[in-house]
Amino acid sequence: MSSEGRSRFMRSERTHSRTKELIFLILYVIAFYIFIIRRSFQLSLVHQGKLYGLRPGWLFANSLNDISDAQWRNFRSNLPILTLVFGVFTMMANLMRTSFQLRARGMSFVWLLLSFSYLSYLHGVCIIFILLIASLNFAIVRIFARTKYFQFVIWVLNVSFLICNRVYEGYPFSMFGQRWAYLDSFRGNFRWHICFNFVILRMISFGYDYHWAHQQSHFDQKKHIERCDICKSGRMCYHYQQEKSIQTDKFVFSLYICYLVHAPLYIAGPISSFNAFASQLDMPQKNYSARDVALYGLRWVFCLFLMELMTHWFYYNAFAVSGLWKFLSAMDIFIVGYGVLIFMWLKFLLIWRYFRFWSLMCGIETPENMPKCINNCYNVEDFWKNWHASFNKWLVRYMYIPLGGSQRKLLNIWVIFTFVAIWHDLEWKLLSWAWLTCLFFIPEMLIKAAANAFQAESVIGVLVFRELRAVAGAVTITCLMVANLVGYVIGPSGIDWLISQFLKRDGLPVLGGMFISFYVGTKLMFHIQDAKQCRH
Repeated sequence: MSSEGRSRFMRSERTHSRTKELIFLILYVIAFYIFIIRRSFQLSLVHQGKLYGLRPGWLFANSLNDISDAQWRNFRSNLPILTLVFGVFTMMANLMRTSFQLRARGMSFVWLLLSFSYLSYLHGVCIIFILLIASLNFAIVRIFARTKYFQFVIWVLNVSFLICNRVYEGYPFSMFGQRWAYLDSFRGNFRWHICFNFVILRMISFGYDYHWAHQQSHFDQKKHIERCDICKSGRMCYHYQQEKSIQTDKFVFSLYICYLVHAPLYIAGPISSFNAFASQLDMPQKNYSARDVALYGLRWVFCLFLMELMTHWFYYNAFAVSGLWKFLSAMDIFIVGYGVLIFMWLKFLLIWRYFRFWSLMCGIETPENMPKCINNCYNVEDFWKNWHASFNKWLVRYMYIPLGGSQRKLLNIWVIFTFVAIWHDLEWKLLSWAWLTCLFFIPEMLIKAAANAFQAESVIGVLVFRELRAVAGAVTITCLMVANLVGYVIGPSGIDWLISQFLKRDGLPVLGGMFISFYVGTKLMFHIQDAKQCRH
């Protein structure tokens, strides 16, 4: 047989073996989810009388619905009034734009009017604090943007706001004197300092984009257009709008405030850079057609139905809130922990996509926060690129690169994840989550560096390398589960208890089965990745 024939035969054999492997993996995953669904339903049925946060459901007769998560409960209960506001604001803004041919300046005043009516309902007189802090930041940026002290000043100022807002719980008016105490009765329906975390990110974005507008741009527009399919077609992708510096006359107070409090993105994001926002306020996005936006909305409705189905059948979050998971077997703890992560992913997907949909309806494109399913990420870096992705892009642009990028990666991740923990809340369990994530990140970075240095060329070498990657993926998924359970469910004090449960005689087989399942899941992700590469 000729060398070409042997090569063709080996490729055929490899394809055949991978097909058989794929069939096995799919069958395993089907069996895994049948078991998980069946056991989850049994657990929810048996323990529903002991769980907190269950309310009468609407999908099935005599069913209960898990609305134990405060964030989901508030979003779900306010959805009707929010959608009414969504519809009215969108109609008014788009009508004003088309009727008067408004550009960035004109649209900023339209959105300021709409957004401040929205904020008045949410925060009442606490709008004063938002405007005062925003105005101070604007003044500081304009003063220090062209100096060498800019980065130090912008970070000290905004991290101080972040911490003080939390420590003083949004500054009760009574702390400024009893004559102002009556204003505390008009603080609105939503704590302003919770939403202000997103405003902090926008203030930093505005500062850096203004700072960079006065420097020579390193963005190669020509090279980007050659590589980007969207920009080749004559449109402008989000990345191009973000990286291309806008004219300095766009960095005015009205556009700045409009960016900070833009109603569709104010409560939960997604996070957009000032450059991209101002560009699209001037010229609405054209990357999504009316049909694309409508389909995006329909997909959101379908995801909402999935969430309702899940919370009517499986009470994962109620187990976590009630603390009942402490009395379960190792197998059931794994099922509840896994279920809580699925619930969290779907909850954030629904919240973030709702506001992104609203933004798209108003002509502003923002990054998709959940571009990938949680079950399709097998390393830490990939997970964080696809969980709150707009925040990840923000961190890369405004923290990671200014800190030195890949040259100081091992140091940068500690600074970045500590900031992320503080940004979420001032809690030890979130700092534990951040530092655990950093610890799990380090081995992955070292393995990646070694893998890039080692290029397997033989068939056996490729096979061994693929298996090692699958094992590493299983370890990483396990670590991510532990880090997120510590951060959002059990807290740092529960780590010892969790480890002891899985190291018992009846816990070890569960740990082994969990590892095998994650190994199988990682191998399936490889096949999905291969299929995508073949398609392109």
